Amino acid sequence: SVNSSSDYENARQSFSSDSSSKPSSPASSPPKMVSFDDLIETANGLSKLTLAHEIVMNSNFQMKSIDLPPQSLQRRVKEIVHRAFWDCLEAQLNKDPPEYDHALLLLGEIKEILLSFLIPGQNRLRNQISEVLDLDLIQQQAEHNAIDIHKLAGYIITLMGKFCAPVRDDEVKKLKSLTEIVPLFREIFHVLDLMTMDMVNFTIQYIRPHVQQCSVDYERSKFQDFLNKQPNALDHTTQWLKESIAEVSALWPSSEPSSSGTNGSSSLSLSPSSVLNNGYLKLLQWNYNSNPVPETLLTDQSRLQKLQQRLNQQRLVAYLMLIICNIGGTTLSSLPDFCDKVKRVIMVLLEGMNDKNFNLEETLKTISVKVCSEISQALVERGYPELNNENQGNLTGQICSIKEEGNPVRTLINNRIELYMKNMLSVDNQQKSIPVPGGLEPIQAELEEIGSQYVCIIKYNRQVYGPFYSGILRKLLFSNLATTSTTSSDSP
Repeated sequence: SVNSSSDYENARQSFSSDSSSKPSSPASSPPKMVSFDDLIETANGLSKLTLAHEIVMNSNFQMKSIDLPPQSLQRRVKEIVHRAFWDCLEAQLNKDPPEYDHALLLLGEIKEILLSFLIPGQNRLRNQISEVLDLDLIQQQAEHNAIDIHKLAGYIITLMGKFCAPVRDDEVKKLKSLTEIVPLFREIFHVLDLMTMDMVNFTIQYIRPHVQQCSVDYERSKFQDFLNKQPNALDHTTQWLKESIAEVSALWPSSEPSSSGTNGSSSLSLSPSSVLNNGYLKLLQWNYNSNPVPETLLTDQSRLQKLQQRLNQQRLVAYLMLIICNIGGTTLSSLPDFCDKVKRVIMVLLEGMNDKNFNLEETLKTISVKVCSEISQALVERGYPELNNENQGNLTGQICSIKEEGNPVRTLINNRIELYMKNMLSVDNQQKSIPVPGGLEPIQAELEEIGSQYVCIIKYNRQVYGPFYSGILRKLLFSNLATTSTTSSDSP
């Protein structure tokens, strides 16, 4: 239904008023030349934005060490450099008298890493580490060939045992069994790398609540910095909203001519919220391989793509279950065990449907054969005759026709899924239960989970980038308002 005139006026005033003086209403800078340093600074800013966003949106987010491909050039170079360093260390220690230049470098690095594990207030332990690993004193001992490398290594291992997470206890214990200096220090550094990553991930978990409290303003500020340096950074977002306006306008009833004879503009009847929600719904059927993603959604692209893939699988399950239940009739469709069993069979056969080599047509044929067998078996077990050839052919034909875009079952299920997602976006209270439309009962649990995650992403995105969307929609929806009024007043 068309919004009332008062609703429209409120929306028009909100989106057409000048908000440039408001701190929450960002505006892009005029075009200017961007230096290389500015680009590097912008890239760093976007990296921080992406990291903050991942910490907020992904409760399981963790930093991981980069594992280079076995045959890659980077890995070979890294291995050669590391091998050269350890060979040089071993050659220095085997001299008579030994040289400790490389050993001192390692001890200095180890000292800095151990100190980084300390929290504020551990001054006593900090002083102890600085005293035992006093590089000036160790340098003097090395000059007089009085350095005890094994004693220093033992102290380091003892500290590592105190600092490490329980999952690293076995690795630290293994260090005590090593006697040769070079292998020992090599393994010490390996375990320290693991401990450092553990500390980083612990810190991420610790600061997550604090990041969540200020994440909206932080991400918006970082994106505004990016926009200041890249004035065209909202081009894809603008195009995305333009397409959404066109789609909503095509579905929206044309405005009736006013009493003064002025022809209404369909764009003036559109609610900005309906345009934005329609744009969000488009993301569930977006071609992420060929269409550029709106800049404001780049940090969520992988999440949205995974949700889309999961939803597409559930679409197919819903198509097939509706057909099967209609063929099987109330006798079988009312049996939860039968429906659950058939659904599990379908889910197994649809695994890998997002792979490039997935053959939908062949998979549907396989599903039809398996489903016919399951239905016949279920009917026989309950004293009914099994499916005859005619019914089997009918069921197979309906299942295989699902691949066609204009299939009526496919259209029906897609419309109901879109309606469900649209209703979820429109509800302010996320705790409120949204009824699942008829025909989607077999995928209700999966659909509710996907919908909940989808709405969480969208509502957070709206919080962060709402002011940017407002500016774009203000121009797209209401820029012709003054032009329309002027044209009407000049008309004879």
